[in-house]
Amino acid sequence: MSCSLNDLLRPDLRGGIAYGAPQLDVPFPLNTNENSYAVPQHVVDAIVSSVAEVAPGLNRYPDREFIRLREDLAAYLTRTSGVTVTAAQVWAGNGSNEVLLHILQAFGGTGRVALGFTPAYSMHPIITRTTGTRWVDGRRGVGGGGIFDLDPRSAVAQVRQHQPNIVFLCSPNNPTGTALGLDTVEAIYDAAPRAIVVVDEAYAEFARAGTPSALTLLRGRDRLVVTRTMSKAFALAGGRLGYLAATAELTQALRLVRLPYHLSAPAQAVACAALEHVDDLLATVEILKAQRDHIVCELGEMGLDPVPSDANFVLFGGLADEQATWQALLDQGILVRDVGLAHYLRVTAGTTEETEAFLGAMRRLAPTHRQEQ
Repeated sequence: MSCSLNDLLRPDLRGGIAYGAPQLDVPFPLNTNENSYAVPQHVVDAIVSSVAEVAPGLNRYPDREFIRLREDLAAYLTRTSGVTVTAAQVWAGNGSNEVLLHILQAFGGTGRVALGFTPAYSMHPIITRTTGTRWVDGRRGVGGGGIFDLDPRSAVAQVRQHQPNIVFLCSPNNPTGTALGLDTVEAIYDAAPRAIVVVDEAYAEFARAGTPSALTLLRGRDRLVVTRTMSKAFALAGGRLGYLAATAELTQALRLVRLPYHLSAPAQAVACAALEHVDDLLATVEILKAQRDHIVCELGEMGLDPVPSDANFVLFGGLADEQATWQALLDQGILVRDVGLAHYLRVTAGTTEETEAFLGAMRRLAPTHRQEQ
């Protein structure tokens, strides 16, 4: 008797649910934190030209070490952070998810533990489990502060309790939009002497003035990793390019687990062309930050509970039934994200038109959708 596919599937994957943010054809898609502004035409032309240059050589494998791309990424990080980052310290993949996968493949696995403080990026536990690593949900809102804050003392206590091999931190955090103080990162790093500490900074370019980057902590910390992406601020979600900065020794270890030639020649060409036009691509960041802050202000005036954000989205609470509000917005052509938190939804900060469409809908809904005090 033959076995069913479910019987053949790894036991730890049976009954699991695949990642699946809704992809619906709506006038206002504000659920996946994409940059709503299209790539400028002159940057499109540069990308097309760059891809055209490599196209005749597609019969050959791409540069396995993606040397030029690592140099360009290192130059960008150095210029924007004030911290000297070398090409040897940089690693990249097909989106930051692949970079996170490489970390887990190299430093996780059977019998090892990864710890994250939820609610946080939903892919951290999903990627963790695919590598056979055990996931532990750490807790926020313990030891003072807001319900989504991460208290350093509480975080350290949890790290010492679970003795993880990998710790995931998000700053700014998804879905809350809150950023971490460097004191918290330092405390967790010191409390986990056998762990790789990953600070996911996918939304770093949207942080409010004065918000620090963990890149400033890299020197002297050989177990610290800072991950970034070109999907958000660079408006290149479709380009699938994520990267990290760490010690050269750590990036060397990732070569042991990456698939051969994992970054295609067109992908490298697209990213390098984009990095030649950094200022043009990041020109919309301040616009999106202004829309984000406008959303926070307006939702607060409606009697709702928005969380002040350092990202390009806003988590807002005070809803009687978040699923009912999600559907009511969708009925008006506005797609936001149900992140699985009771009474909360998350909305991406988009163009002025998108923001006003969302806020207009919320003004109409708020009187009957607000949670009773």
